[in-house]
Amino acid sequence: MSSDRRILYVVYCGVAVAVLKEFNAVVTEPYMDEPFHVPQALAYCRGEWSTWDPKITTPPGLYMLSVLLHRVFMFKCNLNLLRLTNTLTLFALPLVLTRLLGFHQRRRSPPKLTPSIEALVLSSFPIAWFFGFLYYTEVPSLVSVLCTVVAATQNKHWLAGLLGIVSCLFRQNNVIWVLYAYAASQLMRLRFKRGNDKLHDPPALGAGAGDFIRSIMSAPKALPELLPAFAPYAVVLALFGGFVIWNDGIVLGDKSNHVPSFHVPQLYYFIAFATIIGWPAVLCGEGGPLKIATDVISRMFGSKRRILLTAIISIFMGITIQHFTIHHPFLLSDNRHFTFYIWRRVFMLHAAVPYLFIPGYQACAWAWWIRVARDQSLLQTLVLPVLILPTLLPTPLLEPRYFLVPYILLRAQVVDVQPYGIFLEGLWYMVINAATTYVFLYKERVGVGRFMW
Repeated sequence: MSSDRRILYVVYCGVAVAVLKEFNAVVTEPYMDEPFHVPQALAYCRGEWSTWDPKITTPPGLYMLSVLLHRVFMFKCNLNLLRLTNTLTLFALPLVLTRLLGFHQRRRSPPKLTPSIEALVLSSFPIAWFFGFLYYTEVPSLVSVLCTVVAATQNKHWLAGLLGIVSCLFRQNNVIWVLYAYAASQLMRLRFKRGNDKLHDPPALGAGAGDFIRSIMSAPKALPELLPAFAPYAVVLALFGGFVIWNDGIVLGDKSNHVPSFHVPQLYYFIAFATIIGWPAVLCGEGGPLKIATDVISRMFGSKRRILLTAIISIFMGITIQHFTIHHPFLLSDNRHFTFYIWRRVFMLHAAVPYLFIPGYQACAWAWWIRVARDQSLLQTLVLPVLILPTLLPTPLLEPRYFLVPYILLRAQVVDVQPYGIFLEGLWYMVINAATTYVFLYKERVGVGRFMW
Protein backbone atom coordinates (compact mmCIF):
# COMPACT_ATOMS: atom_id res chain seq x y z
CA MET A 1 0.00 0.00 0.00
CA SER A 2 2.80 2.42 0.87
CA SER A 3 4.51 1.65 -2.46
CA ASP A 4 1.26 2.51 -4.27
CA ARG A 5 1.14 5.86 -2.47
CA ARG A 6 4.75 6.54 -3.40
CA ILE A 7 3.87 5.88 -7.05
CA LEU A 8 0.94 8.29 -6.80
CA TYR A 9 3.26 10.87 -5.26
CA VAL A 10 5.71 10.47 -8.14
CA VAL A 11 2.80 10.89 -10.58
CA TYR A 12 1.68 14.02 -8.71
CA CYS A 13 5.19 15.50 -8.95
CA GLY A 14 5.51 14.47 -12.59
CA VAL A 15 2.24 16.16 -13.54
CA ALA A 16 3.33 19.29 -11.67
CA VAL A 17 6.62 19.37 -13.62
CA ALA A 18 4.74 18.94 -16.91
CA VAL A 19 2.34 21.76 -16.05
CA LEU A 20 5.23 24.03 -15.01
CA LYS A 21 6.97 23.31 -18.31
CA GLU A 22 3.82 24.30 -20.20
CA PHE A 23 3.41 27.48 -18.14
CA ASN A 24 6.99 28.44 -18.97
CA ALA A 25 6.57 27.59 -22.65
CA VAL A 26 3.37 29.61 -23.06
CA VAL A 27 3.76 32.46 -20.54
CA THR A 28 7.28 33.58 -21.38
CA GLU A 29 7.11 36.97 -19.69
CA PRO A 30 6.27 37.80 -16.05
CA TYR A 31 2.51 38.14 -15.65
CA MET A 32 0.16 40.02 -13.28
CA ASP A 33 2.07 40.29 -9.97
CA GLU A 34 5.21 38.62 -11.32
CA PRO A 35 6.57 41.88 -12.82
CA PHE A 36 6.97 43.07 -9.21
CA HIS A 37 8.28 39.84 -7.69
CA VAL A 38 10.70 38.73 -10.42
CA PRO A 39 12.87 41.90 -10.60
CA GLN A 40 13.06 41.95 -6.80
CA ALA A 41 14.26 38.34 -6.75
CA LEU A 42 16.81 39.07 -9.48
CA ALA A 43 18.15 42.00 -7.45
CA TYR A 44 18.62 39.70 -4.45
CA CYS A 45 20.33 37.11 -6.65
CA ARG A 46 22.82 39.82 -7.65
CA GLY A 47 23.44 40.55 -3.98
CA GLU A 48 21.65 43.91 -4.05
CA TRP A 49 20.08 43.45 -0.63
CA SER A 50 19.24 47.12 -0.14
CA THR A 51 17.11 47.25 -3.30
CA TRP A 52 13.37 47.20 -2.65
CA ASP A 53 10.39 47.94 -4.89
CA PRO A 54 8.04 50.13 -2.79
CA LYS A 55 5.03 48.66 -4.62
CA ILE A 56 5.66 45.25 -3.04
CA THR A 57 3.60 44.88 0.13
CA THR A 58 4.76 41.46 1.42
CA PRO A 59 8.08 40.51 3.13
CA PRO A 60 11.02 39.10 1.15
CA GLY A 61 10.68 35.44 2.13
CA LEU A 62 9.94 34.29 -1.43
CA TYR A 63 13.03 36.00 -2.82
CA MET A 64 15.22 34.72 0.01
CA LEU A 65 14.05 31.16 -0.72
CA SER A 66 14.96 31.62 -4.39
CA VAL A 67 18.39 32.97 -3.46
CA LEU A 68 18.92 29.97 -1.17
CA LEU A 69 18.16 27.58 -4.04
CA HIS A 70 20.40 29.69 -6.28
CA ARG A 71 23.34 29.55 -3.89
CA VAL A 72 22.98 25.94 -2.68
CA PHE A 73 21.82 24.13 -5.84
CA MET A 74 23.24 26.55 -8.40
CA PHE A 75 19.79 27.34 -9.81
CA LYS A 76 19.90 30.14 -12.34
CA CYS A 77 17.96 33.26 -11.50
CA ASN A 78 15.58 33.50 -14.44
CA LEU A 79 11.81 33.42 -14.75
CA ASN A 80 11.57 29.67 -15.38
CA LEU A 81 13.65 28.66 -12.37
CA LEU A 82 12.11 31.28 -10.12
CA ARG A 83 8.74 29.67 -10.84
CA LEU A 84 10.33 26.33 -9.99
CA THR A 85 10.77 27.69 -6.46
CA ASN A 86 7.01 27.52 -6.01
CA THR A 87 6.64 24.16 -7.71
CA LEU A 88 9.20 22.65 -5.33
CA THR A 89 7.10 23.84 -2.39
CA LEU A 90 4.12 22.25 -4.13
CA PHE A 91 6.07 18.96 -3.98
CA ALA A 92 6.41 19.40 -0.20
CA LEU A 93 2.72 20.13 0.34
CA PRO A 94 1.42 16.49 0.37
CA LEU A 95 4.13 15.46 2.84
CA VAL A 96 3.21 18.18 5.32
CA LEU A 97 -0.53 17.70 4.83
CA THR A 98 -0.18 13.98 5.57
CA ARG A 99 1.08 14.82 9.05
CA LEU A 100 -1.54 17.49 9.65
CA LEU A 101 -4.34 15.13 8.61
CA GLY A 102 -2.80 12.44 10.82
CA PHE A 103 -2.90 14.80 13.79
CA HIS A 104 -6.60 15.54 13.38
CA GLN A 105 -7.47 11.93 12.58
CA ARG A 106 -5.28 10.76 15.50
CA ARG A 107 -3.38 8.16 13.53
CA ARG A 108 0.30 7.53 13.07
CA SER A 109 2.01 9.22 10.17
CA PRO A 110 3.20 6.92 7.34
CA PRO A 111 6.88 6.62 6.39
CA LYS A 112 8.57 9.69 4.92
CA LEU A 113 7.93 10.40 1.24
CA THR A 114 4.72 8.37 1.49
CA PRO A 115 1.88 10.92 1.54
CA SER A 116 -1.66 9.73 2.08
CA ILE A 117 -4.09 9.73 -0.82
CA GLU A 118 -6.22 12.31 0.96
CA ALA A 119 -3.18 14.58 1.32
CA LEU A 120 -2.37 14.20 -2.37
CA VAL A 121 -5.92 15.14 -3.27
CA LEU A 122 -5.94 18.13 -0.94
CA SER A 123 -2.57 19.26 -2.37
CA SER A 124 -4.27 19.67 -5.73
CA PHE A 125 -6.64 22.24 -4.21
CA PRO A 126 -7.18 24.66 -7.13
CA ILE A 127 -5.77 27.84 -5.57
CA ALA A 128 -2.61 26.11 -4.37
CA TRP A 129 -2.19 24.13 -7.58
CA PHE A 130 -2.57 27.14 -9.91
CA PHE A 131 -0.20 29.42 -8.03
CA GLY A 132 2.33 26.61 -7.74
CA PHE A 133 3.41 27.50 -11.29
CA LEU A 134 3.68 31.28 -11.01
CA TYR A 135 6.13 33.34 -8.97
CA TYR A 136 3.72 34.23 -6.17
CA THR A 137 3.97 33.89 -2.40
CA GLU A 138 0.90 31.69 -1.92
CA VAL A 139 2.28 28.14 -1.90
CA PRO A 140 5.53 28.81 0.05
CA SER A 141 3.44 30.75 2.56
CA LEU A 142 0.96 27.88 2.90
CA VAL A 143 3.68 25.25 3.32
CA SER A 144 5.51 27.31 5.95
CA VAL A 145 2.27 27.76 7.91
CA LEU A 146 1.49 24.04 7.76
CA CYS A 147 5.04 23.18 8.86
CA THR A 148 4.56 25.49 11.84
CA VAL A 149 1.30 23.79 12.80
CA VAL A 150 2.73 20.29 12.37
CA ALA A 151 5.79 21.10 14.50
CA ALA A 152 3.52 22.46 17.23
CA THR A 153 1.31 19.36 17.16
CA GLN A 154 4.45 17.25 17.64
CA ASN A 155 5.34 19.30 20.75
CA LYS A 156 8.38 20.77 19.00
CA HIS A 157 7.45 24.26 20.10
CA TRP A 158 10.78 26.03 19.61
CA LEU A 159 10.95 24.60 16.10
CA ALA A 160 7.36 25.76 15.57
CA GLY A 161 8.36 29.24 16.72
CA LEU A 162 11.27 29.30 14.27
CA LEU A 163 9.06 28.08 11.43
CA GLY A 164 6.47 30.66 12.46
CA ILE A 165 9.06 33.39 11.95
CA VAL A 166 9.84 31.92 8.53
CA SER A 167 6.12 31.90 7.65
CA CYS A 168 5.86 35.60 8.54
CA LEU A 169 8.64 36.29 6.02
CA PHE A 170 6.21 35.23 3.30
CA ARG A 171 3.08 37.01 4.57
CA GLN A 172 2.65 39.24 7.58
CA ASN A 173 -0.75 37.90 8.62
CA ASN A 174 0.74 34.43 9.06
CA VAL A 175 1.43 35.55 12.62
CA ILE A 176 -2.23 34.68 13.21
CA TRP A 177 -1.55 31.09 12.18
CA VAL A 178 1.38 30.91 14.59
CA LEU A 179 -1.19 31.44 17.34
CA TYR A 180 -3.40 28.81 15.74
CA ALA A 181 -0.52 26.31 15.81
CA TYR A 182 -0.08 26.87 19.54
CA ALA A 183 -3.80 26.73 20.33
CA ALA A 184 -4.47 23.61 18.23
CA SER A 185 -1.63 21.69 19.84
CA GLN A 186 -2.52 22.62 23.40
CA LEU A 187 -6.27 22.04 23.11
CA MET A 188 -5.68 18.56 21.71
CA ARG A 189 -3.19 17.80 24.50
CA LEU A 190 -5.55 18.97 27.25
CA ARG A 191 -8.46 17.13 25.73
CA PHE A 192 -6.79 13.75 26.15
CA LYS A 193 -4.79 14.45 29.29
CA ARG A 194 -5.87 12.31 32.20
CA GLY A 195 -7.23 14.18 35.16
CA ASN A 196 -7.76 17.40 33.21
CA ASP A 197 -10.74 18.96 34.97
CA LYS A 198 -9.58 22.58 34.91
CA LEU A 199 -10.68 23.55 31.40
CA HIS A 200 -14.33 23.04 30.54
CA ASP A 201 -14.25 21.87 26.92
CA PRO A 202 -17.13 19.51 26.07
CA PRO A 203 -17.76 17.80 22.71
CA ALA A 204 -18.71 20.50 20.22
CA LEU A 205 -21.85 19.00 18.68
CA GLY A 206 -23.64 18.75 22.02
CA ALA A 207 -22.41 22.07 23.43
CA GLY A 208 -24.54 25.17 23.92
CA ALA A 209 -24.07 28.83 24.77
CA GLY A 210 -23.76 27.97 28.45
CA ASP A 211 -20.87 25.64 27.72
CA PHE A 212 -19.06 28.39 25.84
CA ILE A 213 -19.39 30.74 28.82
CA ARG A 214 -18.16 28.03 31.18
CA SER A 215 -15.19 27.38 28.89
CA ILE A 216 -14.21 31.04 28.97
CA MET A 217 -14.64 31.22 32.74
CA SER A 218 -12.54 28.10 33.28
CA ALA A 219 -9.68 29.22 31.03
CA PRO A 220 -7.71 31.06 33.76
CA LYS A 221 -7.54 27.83 35.79
CA ALA A 222 -5.82 26.11 32.86
CA LEU A 223 -3.16 28.79 32.39
CA PRO A 224 -0.50 26.96 34.43
CA GLU A 225 -0.91 24.07 31.99
CA LEU A 226 -0.87 26.29 28.91
CA LEU A 227 1.79 28.92 29.55
CA PRO A 228 5.02 26.84 29.57
CA ALA A 229 4.66 25.92 25.90
CA PHE A 230 3.79 29.50 24.94
CA ALA A 231 7.32 30.94 25.30
CA PRO A 232 8.46 30.33 21.66
CA TYR A 233 5.24 31.83 20.31
CA ALA A 234 5.63 34.84 22.60
CA VAL A 235 9.03 35.43 20.99
CA VAL A 236 7.38 35.42 17.54
CA LEU A 237 4.72 37.89 18.72
CA ALA A 238 7.37 40.17 20.25
CA LEU A 239 9.41 40.19 17.04
CA PHE A 240 6.30 40.84 14.99
CA GLY A 241 5.32 43.69 17.30
CA GLY A 242 8.79 45.17 16.83
CA PHE A 243 8.37 44.94 13.06
CA VAL A 244 5.01 46.73 13.20
CA ILE A 245 6.52 49.55 15.27
CA TRP A 246 9.56 49.85 12.98
CA ASN A 247 7.43 49.74 9.82
CA ASP A 248 4.69 52.00 11.23
CA GLY A 249 2.09 49.39 10.30
CA ILE A 250 1.72 45.83 9.03
CA VAL A 251 1.79 46.55 5.29
CA LEU A 252 5.14 47.01 3.59
CA GLY A 253 5.55 49.37 0.64
CA ASP A 254 2.41 50.77 -0.96
CA LYS A 255 0.05 51.22 1.99
CA SER A 256 -2.45 53.35 0.03
CA ASN A 257 -3.94 50.37 -1.80
CA HIS A 258 -3.96 48.10 1.26
CA VAL A 259 -5.79 50.08 3.89
CA PRO A 260 -7.37 47.73 6.48
CA SER A 261 -11.16 47.72 6.46
CA PHE A 262 -14.04 46.11 8.34
CA HIS A 263 -15.20 43.79 5.59
CA VAL A 264 -17.76 41.56 7.28
CA PRO A 265 -19.19 40.06 4.05
CA GLN A 266 -15.74 38.66 3.32
CA LEU A 267 -16.58 35.98 5.90
CA TYR A 268 -19.71 35.10 3.95
CA TYR A 269 -17.78 34.91 0.69
CA PHE A 270 -15.28 32.59 2.33
CA ILE A 271 -17.85 30.13 3.63
CA ALA A 272 -19.60 30.11 0.24
CA PHE A 273 -16.29 29.59 -1.55
CA ALA A 274 -15.31 26.82 0.87
CA THR A 275 -18.58 24.98 0.24
CA ILE A 276 -18.53 25.35 -3.54
CA ILE A 277 -14.92 24.20 -3.76
CA GLY A 278 -15.10 21.62 -0.97
CA TRP A 279 -18.60 20.18 -1.30
CA PRO A 280 -17.37 16.54 -1.44
CA ALA A 281 -15.83 16.92 2.02
CA VAL A 282 -19.07 18.43 3.32
CA LEU A 283 -21.48 15.92 1.82
CA CYS A 284 -19.51 12.67 1.89
CA GLY A 285 -19.13 11.90 5.57
CA GLU A 286 -20.72 9.09 7.55
CA GLY A 287 -24.40 9.07 6.67
CA GLY A 288 -23.85 10.80 3.36
CA PRO A 289 -25.55 13.91 1.91
CA LEU A 290 -28.96 13.10 3.40
CA LYS A 291 -27.67 13.15 6.95
CA ILE A 292 -25.82 16.43 6.63
CA ALA A 293 -28.85 18.03 4.94
CA THR A 294 -31.11 16.78 7.74
CA ASP A 295 -28.74 18.05 10.41
CA VAL A 296 -28.46 21.49 8.80
CA ILE A 297 -32.24 21.83 8.52
CA SER A 298 -32.58 20.77 12.14
CA ARG A 299 -30.02 23.37 13.26
CA MET A 300 -31.77 26.14 11.34
CA PHE A 301 -35.45 25.22 11.71
CA GLY A 302 -35.66 22.33 14.19
CA SER A 303 -37.58 24.25 16.84
CA LYS A 304 -39.20 27.62 17.42
CA ARG A 305 -36.07 28.74 19.23
CA ARG A 306 -33.88 27.76 16.30
CA ILE A 307 -36.19 29.46 13.81
CA LEU A 308 -35.99 32.64 15.88
CA LEU A 309 -32.19 32.39 16.04
CA THR A 310 -32.01 31.86 12.27
CA ALA A 311 -34.17 34.94 11.73
CA ILE A 312 -32.04 37.07 14.08
CA ILE A 313 -28.84 35.94 12.35
CA SER A 314 -30.41 36.69 8.97
CA ILE A 315 -31.27 40.23 10.04
CA PHE A 316 -27.75 40.74 11.37
CA MET A 317 -26.23 39.47 8.14
CA GLY A 318 -28.51 41.72 6.11
CA ILE A 319 -27.37 44.75 8.10
CA THR A 320 -23.71 43.86 7.64
CA ILE A 321 -24.19 43.36 3.91
CA GLN A 322 -25.93 46.74 3.71
CA HIS A 323 -23.27 48.67 5.61
CA PHE A 324 -20.01 46.77 5.10
CA THR A 325 -20.04 45.54 1.49
CA ILE A 326 -16.99 46.95 -0.29
CA HIS A 327 -16.92 47.57 -4.04
CA HIS A 328 -13.14 47.62 -4.30
CA PRO A 329 -11.71 49.56 -7.29
CA PHE A 330 -9.47 46.61 -8.23
CA LEU A 331 -12.45 44.25 -8.19
CA LEU A 332 -14.46 46.57 -10.44
CA SER A 333 -11.70 47.35 -12.92
CA ASP A 334 -9.45 44.30 -13.37
CA ASN A 335 -11.27 42.05 -15.82
CA ARG A 336 -8.45 39.47 -15.86
CA HIS A 337 -9.72 37.86 -12.64
CA PHE A 338 -12.69 35.50 -12.33
CA THR A 339 -13.98 37.52 -9.37
CA PHE A 340 -14.54 40.51 -11.70
CA TYR A 341 -17.18 38.55 -13.62
CA ILE A 342 -18.71 36.94 -10.54
CA TRP A 343 -19.11 40.35 -8.94
CA ARG A 344 -20.56 42.09 -11.99
CA ARG A 345 -22.73 39.29 -13.31
CA VAL A 346 -23.99 37.91 -10.01
CA PHE A 347 -23.68 40.32 -7.09
CA MET A 348 -24.38 43.44 -9.16
CA LEU A 349 -27.20 41.86 -11.16
CA HIS A 350 -29.76 43.43 -8.82
CA ALA A 351 -29.57 45.24 -5.49
CA ALA A 352 -31.43 42.36 -3.82
CA VAL A 353 -29.06 39.61 -4.99
CA PRO A 354 -26.48 39.84 -2.14
CA TYR A 355 -29.31 39.42 0.39
CA LEU A 356 -30.75 36.38 -1.36
CA PHE A 357 -27.62 34.41 -0.47
CA ILE A 358 -28.11 34.86 3.29
CA PRO A 359 -29.94 31.54 3.88
CA GLY A 360 -27.27 29.80 1.81
CA TYR A 361 -24.46 31.36 3.82
CA GLN A 362 -26.06 30.14 7.04
CA ALA A 363 -26.65 26.64 5.68
CA CYS A 364 -23.04 26.41 4.50
CA ALA A 365 -21.72 27.62 7.87
CA TRP A 366 -23.81 25.08 9.75
CA ALA A 367 -22.72 22.29 7.38
CA TRP A 368 -19.05 23.00 8.01
CA TRP A 369 -19.65 23.32 11.76
CA ILE A 370 -21.32 19.91 11.86
CA ARG A 371 -18.58 18.29 9.78
CA VAL A 372 -15.69 19.80 11.76
CA ALA A 373 -17.30 19.49 15.21
CA ARG A 374 -18.09 15.82 14.79
CA ASP A 375 -14.79 14.70 16.33
CA GLN A 376 -13.64 17.80 18.22
CA SER A 377 -14.27 19.65 21.43
CA LEU A 378 -16.00 23.02 21.57
CA LEU A 379 -12.82 25.08 21.83
CA GLN A 380 -11.05 23.02 19.20
CA THR A 381 -13.87 23.77 16.81
CA LEU A 382 -14.05 27.47 17.68
CA VAL A 383 -10.37 28.36 17.54
CA LEU A 384 -10.11 28.39 13.72
CA PRO A 385 -13.22 30.55 13.08
CA VAL A 386 -12.08 32.97 15.78
CA LEU A 387 -8.64 33.35 14.19
CA ILE A 388 -10.09 33.63 10.69
CA LEU A 389 -11.77 36.87 11.82
CA PRO A 390 -8.58 38.99 12.09
CA THR A 391 -7.29 37.37 8.89
CA LEU A 392 -10.23 38.11 6.59
CA LEU A 393 -12.12 41.02 8.18
CA PRO A 394 -9.43 43.63 7.41
CA THR A 395 -9.09 42.62 3.73
CA PRO A 396 -11.14 44.96 1.51
CA LEU A 397 -10.67 43.00 -1.74
CA LEU A 398 -12.59 39.85 -2.67
CA GLU A 399 -9.61 37.67 -3.54
CA PRO A 400 -9.71 33.83 -3.49
CA ARG A 401 -6.00 33.69 -2.63
CA TYR A 402 -6.84 35.07 0.82
CA PHE A 403 -8.95 31.97 1.43
CA LEU A 404 -6.15 29.47 0.80
CA VAL A 405 -4.71 28.95 4.29
CA PRO A 406 -8.07 29.19 6.13
CA TYR A 407 -9.60 26.63 3.77
CA ILE A 408 -6.77 24.11 4.06
CA LEU A 409 -6.81 24.33 7.87
CA LEU A 410 -10.62 23.98 7.85
CA ARG A 411 -10.65 21.04 5.47
CA ALA A 412 -7.93 19.24 7.47
CA GLN A 413 -10.31 19.13 10.46
CA VAL A 414 -12.88 17.05 8.57
CA VAL A 415 -11.80 13.58 9.62
CA ASP A 416 -14.37 11.18 8.20
CA VAL A 417 -14.55 11.87 4.46
CA GLN A 418 -15.45 8.53 2.91
CA PRO A 419 -13.28 7.00 0.16
CA TYR A 420 -15.84 7.85 -2.52
CA GLY A 421 -15.86 11.43 -1.20
CA ILE A 422 -12.08 11.70 -1.50
CA PHE A 423 -12.39 10.37 -5.05
CA LEU A 424 -15.07 12.96 -5.89
CA GLU A 425 -12.98 15.68 -4.28
CA GLY A 426 -9.97 14.77 -6.40
CA LEU A 427 -12.08 14.59 -9.54
CA TRP A 428 -13.69 17.97 -8.76
CA TYR A 429 -10.31 19.59 -8.18
CA MET A 430 -9.03 18.03 -11.39
CA VAL A 431 -11.90 19.50 -13.41
CA ILE A 432 -11.39 22.97 -11.91
CA ASN A 433 -7.62 22.82 -12.39
CA ALA A 434 -7.94 21.68 -15.98
CA ALA A 435 -10.46 24.43 -16.77
CA THR A 436 -8.59 27.28 -15.08
CA THR A 437 -5.23 26.21 -16.50
CA TYR A 438 -6.66 25.85 -20.02
CA VAL A 439 -8.31 29.26 -19.88
CA PHE A 440 -5.16 30.91 -18.52
CA LEU A 441 -2.76 29.36 -21.00
CA TYR A 442 -4.76 29.14 -24.22
CA LYS A 443 -7.59 31.68 -24.03
CA GLU A 444 -5.66 34.92 -23.84
CA ARG A 445 -7.66 37.87 -25.18
CA VAL A 446 -5.90 40.57 -27.13
CA GLY A 447 -6.06 43.85 -25.27
CA VAL A 448 -7.22 42.15 -22.08
CA GLY A 449 -4.70 39.44 -21.16
CA ARG A 450 -4.92 36.06 -19.47
CA PHE A 451 -7.70 35.10 -17.08
CA MET A 452 -6.86 33.75 -13.64
CA TRP A 453 -8.01 33.41 -10.04
